[in-house]
Amino acid sequence: MSPVEPPPSRWNIGEGLADGGRALPDDDLVAVGADLEPGTVLTAYRHGLFPMPVEPGRRRQPMGWWSPVERGVLPLDGLVVSRSLRRACRDFEIRVDSAFEDVIAACADPRRPHGWIDSAIREAYCRLHDLGWAHSVEAWRDGRLAGGLYGLAIGGLFAGESMFHRERDASKVALVGLVDLLRDEHAAERLVDVQWVTPHLASLGVRELDRDDYLDRLPALLDVPLPAPWR
Repeated sequence: MSPVEPPPSRWNIGEGLADGGRALPDDDLVAVGADLEPGTVLTAYRHGLFPMPVEPGRRRQPMGWWSPVERGVLPLDGLVVSRSLRRACRDFEIRVDSAFEDVIAACADPRRPHGWIDSAIREAYCRLHDLGWAHSVEAWRDGRLAGGLYGLAIGGLFAGESMFHRERDASKVALVGLVDLLRDEHAAERLVDVQWVTPHLASLGVRELDRDDYLDRLPALLDVPLPAPWR
């Protein structure tokens, strides 16, 4: 479905981002509070912020809003696909938005180390999915969901939130599927945001982008048309 614009946020979630982000503190956490209404979350992403609990696992805490000093990003032409990963891609079927709630539930599994996706986050992104903003890319094998990822598609930006796997390489295959989905006539203008670089993501081609550079690039990214499946 084409995205539906929600009512605007009652919070000035983008304040402090003047001058290309140079008014922000020299820290990844730049604000605390507000809410997770669809309009608030979308406004945050459009200003380079994303929500994540400050202390995952703690109940009744205010939400943190993050803008990493060094942002993890993946240009589409930077994806590294090893020979073994290319072979693995042949073993899975890629589907889009066929099991969004299952994907986010798997990503939120409390048994996962360093889990941060609580019930409020799950509900917020399910609402954004219903409005056409949040999407899942899934790797299936033999009729079973083997892995996947989810995030927000806003113009030429895909803001990846989390990924999971139940079978070896399934999450990587989903990432390959996402990049293939985004490879259209606007591919050079698109960017996948993964928030922070980890050794695992670095092996796939993710690199760091200075926050000022990310925020400078963001307005042009948001003006790029959505890929065809989500227009």
